[in-house]
Amino acid sequence: MDLQVINPATGKVIGNVAADDKASIGRKYAAARAAQPAWQKLGLKARLDILKKFRDRVEKDIEEAALTLTRDTGKPISQSRNELKGLLGRFDFFLVETEETIETETVLRDGTALLEEIEHEPLGVIANISAWNYPWFVGSNVYVPALLTGNTVLYKPSAFALLSGGLMARYLHESGVPADVFALICGRGDAGAILLEQPIDGVFFTGSVATGRKIAEAAAKKFIKVQLELDGKDTAYITDDVDVKSAAEATADGAMYNTGQSCCSVERIYVHEKVYDQFVQNFVETVKSFKLGNPESNETYIGALTRGKLALDFLEGQVNDAVKKGAKVLTGGKQAQTESGVYLEPAVLTEVNHQMEIMRDESFGPVIGIMKVKDDAEAQKLMNDTEYGLTAAVYCRDQNRAREILKGVNAGSAYINCCDRVSPRLPWSGRGVSGVGLTLSTYGIETFTRPKAWHIRA
Repeated sequence: MDLQVINPATGKVIGNVAADDKASIGRKYAAARAAQPAWQKLGLKARLDILKKFRDRVEKDIEEAALTLTRDTGKPISQSRNELKGLLGRFDFFLVETEETIETETVLRDGTALLEEIEHEPLGVIANISAWNYPWFVGSNVYVPALLTGNTVLYKPSAFALLSGGLMARYLHESGVPADVFALICGRGDAGAILLEQPIDGVFFTGSVATGRKIAEAAAKKFIKVQLELDGKDTAYITDDVDVKSAAEATADGAMYNTGQSCCSVERIYVHEKVYDQFVQNFVETVKSFKLGNPESNETYIGALTRGKLALDFLEGQVNDAVKKGAKVLTGGKQAQTESGVYLEPAVLTEVNHQMEIMRDESFGPVIGIMKVKDDAEAQKLMNDTEYGLTAAVYCRDQNRAREILKGVNAGSAYINCCDRVSPRLPWSGRGVSGVGLTLSTYGIETFTRPKAWHIRA
């Protein structure tokens, strides 16, 4: 059976991809298991050379990859290019840091008879169930270090990013990664469930809390490595000690970039009462300046909703719930009138509170609630009033003050005077229902290995 690929900006079918079934997934798993020892034995230097060719291929064909990504997801073309250009720095980090991170380490040499070492061995066969909002970023965070450390990968792209997943596989294979070492698994949730039935050695997933919980339950029976990057309700606090216009422009971009469809998009903002009115005015002006339209136009900033009507209904529901409970919509919040595709006018709401869904549940779209607070203590309390714990930001001229606020906020990533940012040099992890485990940084390389302890007596 084929899966139709529909461009969310036009509603037109742009491709068909063969869906995997139980038999084909079983065959691909068996082939990946058989191929893993030879891939490991090939050696790190050879694997580094192959992945360097992949990195260079992405750079060479960045326009092809960007246009495919835009047509897959409705992401504005300039932002698709940004994702791929940013990807090159992540590749470079992994290519430089992997050898030092996983080299055998001597921890004791007593000068006579005893030697102790730590060796890093690959996990084996990895299942990577990826996301659609940043498919290149999210996928490469897993499969690049996994391949470099000697694992084979069964990569399941999101059903909303199938063409991009196919392009990744083609580039990898043409760069020298054997087809059985990196195999594509195409399908919807049922294909993911079948993949988890295989005797894999680790599962790395990015997506919803609901699906993450199912994966965790399935993996628990296997006693395997699990990494889950789940939802977020990322927060920002604007103190009274800021350049208000700059803070408003930065957080508006942080809330609306990629049409708000980012794990670390700013989703709720708290503003000190002394600068609240000025901040809101500048924030709304910035949001109104964002151009909505054809994602293939270089001028477009707000693209189509990748999940179409499903996302639209959810986001309009959040806005309507807030309005019924007393919120004010200062701009947007309704479906944009376009020739095709599903678009939402970016929405800014005030007079919000934590009884409203828009301040409690992940939105994953171009909507934001802004709430007035009297001081740092109230802001910190509200920032922590959530089951999520992915990122938190504070805008403040006094970095010590900002640090003290953020030290008391339960989040995996803390931002001072910035937001909506991921670095290959820093671990990417969530707390609470935002996930378990991590990717990126040297910790995100080690996570694809298991240490073996060597006790050697002469």
